[in-house]
Amino acid sequence: MVDTTHPSAIDCLLAAVRVGLDRVQPAELADAMAAGAIVVDIRPVEQRRRDGALPGALVIDRNVLEWRLDPSSPHRIPEANNAERRIIVVCNEGFSSSLAAATLRQLGLPHATDLDGGFQAWRRNVPRPSRPLQ
Repeated sequence: MVDTTHPSAIDCLLAAVRVGLDRVQPAELADAMAAGAIVVDIRPVEQRRRDGALPGALVIDRNVLEWRLDPSSPHRIPEANNAERRIIVVCNEGFSSSLAAATLRQLGLPHATDLDGGFQAWRRNVPRPSRPLQ
């Protein structure tokens, strides 16, 4: 039987990692992108097919995220050439992205964070642009 009177271990972990994150609100995402942030969509292909793409985001599978964004990795993407660049990780609802952003910070990316509420919050709260986000 599950004890529902105490938070689960994953809820405690999420709370702990989020203390150090400056989470981006959905309405702030376009401005962050315009200021040079890399937005990384880690949603599985099934969710992207079902719900659509996040305009302007790079798609990187979660299982290779750290290798693609670590500036010291020989497997990094060209955009990941500056450890000081802001990285905003986006998942479906803002849970796994918090854990991923915390891991990126451990790798030496101090401005890694995530989108509060994930893609679903962005989709609910931000009007569809008439043109793709930059």
